[in-house]
Amino acid sequence: MASALRPPRVPKPKCALPSHYYESFLEKKGPCDQDYKKFWAGLQGLTLYFYNSNRDFQYMEKLDLGTFVKLTDEAPWGTSHDPGTHFNLVLRKQEIKFKVESLESREMWKGFILTVVELRVPSNLTLLPGHLYMMAEVLAKEEVRRSLEIPSCFLKVSRLEAQLLLERYPECGNLLLRPSGDGTVALAVTTRQTLNGAPVVRHYKVKREGTKYVIDVEEPVSCASLDAVVNYFVLHTKKALVPFLLDEDYEKVLGYVEADKENGESLWVAPSVPAVPGPGPASPTSDPKQPSPTSITPGSSQDKLPPLSNPDENYVIPIEDATAADYVNGDVLSTGRLMVLKPKKCPPAPKVQAKPPKPPTVPKPEPKGLPGCLARKLAVSSAQAFFPTTALANVTTELEEKLQRRRALEHTAGLAGDQRANLRAWHISQANPSSQN
Repeated sequence: MASALRPPRVPKPKCALPSHYYESFLEKKGPCDQDYKKFWAGLQGLTLYFYNSNRDFQYMEKLDLGTFVKLTDEAPWGTSHDPGTHFNLVLRKQEIKFKVESLESREMWKGFILTVVELRVPSNLTLLPGHLYMMAEVLAKEEVRRSLEIPSCFLKVSRLEAQLLLERYPECGNLLLRPSGDGTVALAVTTRQTLNGAPVVRHYKVKREGTKYVIDVEEPVSCASLDAVVNYFVLHTKKALVPFLLDEDYEKVLGYVEADKENGESLWVAPSVPAVPGPGPASPTSDPKQPSPTSITPGSSQDKLPPLSNPDENYVIPIEDATAADYVNGDVLSTGRLMVLKPKKCPPAPKVQAKPPKPPTVPKPEPKGLPGCLARKLAVSSAQAFFPTTALANVTTELEEKLQRRRALEHTAGLAGDQRANLRAWHISQANPSSQN
């Protein structure tokens, strides 16, 4: 049975190897290393890159030559002579030891490093004419590269800020390139040195004339790039001026080394980190929105409500509902501030004595020695005295009749008295007729 046809295998495309000025095997020993570790090293610009092998595309370590101080040939500790395979790279804050395979390889590494750092082909090394020609080509490439980039010591700061940076971080350098303060495209160089314990700060103006940069001193100096300007200050002060460079030797992307299963090469993998949702507004959903709970921050001790002495005597005055505001979006909450009203202590309400229930009618014993009718009247009058009434409607009909009879008798007695008084006056007038004349 014929086997199923398979599509032709397409070779996996390989990335181009990184371009270096010079590269070869190099053994490195840092300040924290116990022994030398072998790398495939490559020089590009002012950076040394270290790889696990010459087939890797991602470097494992890198070393910045911007803080270069010097190169030395030093025999390893415990040996009487240097076999010509060791050299030390001294930077501003550390010293790295290197070991190579031969004397020629050591001179080549020292030559290329000095070329890119000092921007000149060294003349005090044991090199062949072909090697010097290679370094001259690297010098031209490096000059073009630097003309297109801004030096690391350039900072967008003012004159005062530049002085403060140089004063606060003297270990990071004493030369800083910054924009000029006159509002033009010109630049300025600020330096700070110490003379007899006193700081000496100087400012130099750098003009732009076409594609050139001119240092404005008594004898103007023309440079092809900003990096050449910085290099001029460094070289013409016997390296007393050091470009300012803040320490930022930290990576921004997390990555790790992973071996390729097909060809066994080591690759640098940078996993993609899922975006963490920020505290911004949430995406709209089909569910109805719920108003967020209003948080009330506790106020000071002066704003706290006093304790209620007697809960029965404190009342909350109800406030009538205000007219609801009309919003286009019904889910929008009122933006007014939440006010907590202090409960007002109202005067106690007048106590109204509830009318006691009518007691059951119980026949009371009649007083001895009194007629039954009079006893019943006394009982009724005593009951009315015990249960006082507040209106005239509660007076019994019997009491009203007695009151009317009493008033009628008083009226009749008054008329009779008047008649007697008139009759007496008439008799007196009859008895004394002379008083009438």
